[in-house]
Amino acid sequence: MSRPPADPTTPRFSVEHDTEPGETLIAGFSSFGLAGLTAVDYLVDDLDFEETGHVRIDGAPSITPFTRGTPRHPIRLYTDADREITVLVAEQFVPPFLGELLADALLDWSEANGIGEIAVLAGVPVAHGPDAHRTFHVATEDYRAARLGDGVDVPAMESGFLDGANAGLLERGLDSPLGVGVFVTPVHAQAPDVDAAVRLVDTANAIYELGVDAAPLEAFAEEIRRRYEELAERIEEREPEGSYDRMYM
Repeated sequence: MSRPPADPTTPRFSVEHDTEPGETLIAGFSSFGLAGLTAVDYLVDDLDFEETGHVRIDGAPSITPFTRGTPRHPIRLYTDADREITVLVAEQFVPPFLGELLADALLDWSEANGIGEIAVLAGVPVAHGPDAHRTFHVATEDYRAARLGDGVDVPAMESGFLDGANAGLLERGLDSPLGVGVFVTPVHAQAPDVDAAVRLVDTANAIYELGVDAAPLEAFAEEIRRRYEELAERIEEREPEGSYDRMYM
């Protein structure tokens, strides 16, 4: 469970999970381009993961997404016991100033349930040329040693900084046995950025040997494009352009 905030008026996040999670948590959050969110949504759909929990949000505006009249929690957890992997799909946009609270809730829950590493799939809105259409990593040393050795073609991002939940996860990973890797790729304004989502799926597939075919992702993205259009508009309304994930190459 997350640590109680000092101010009782501060929003609070807590994790509710029905079964034992896998040893690895793969997360995707709602941010510019929706590449990370689209990627984890596709993983869940392609691998037929079962929903096994959600993140509860108290004291902050929330959304209730629905499809064909059926509502769902805005931040959900899916697990495949055979693969020892749990996937976090966060449709709820969490502003950067609340990201640390969400990260604390996820990290406390991870520690209590034996999760050894967290991988985040994310898009970043940075100016880039065609040569930058690839995935980069920002990772703690233990995650790099375990997952990014010889044969893994995911270069380090040269410099910059992260904020929000991504920063909170990495910061706690620096001072704990939990390995944390954030995989980032440049994104464009359209939502979802299908090419960026494909790159993230390919990266997760290569590192964790998931056996996912990313080829149908473009068709899948067309199906969910309408679902996320309104969500993307809300993100743009709440945050000034360029401030969603302020990391620069």
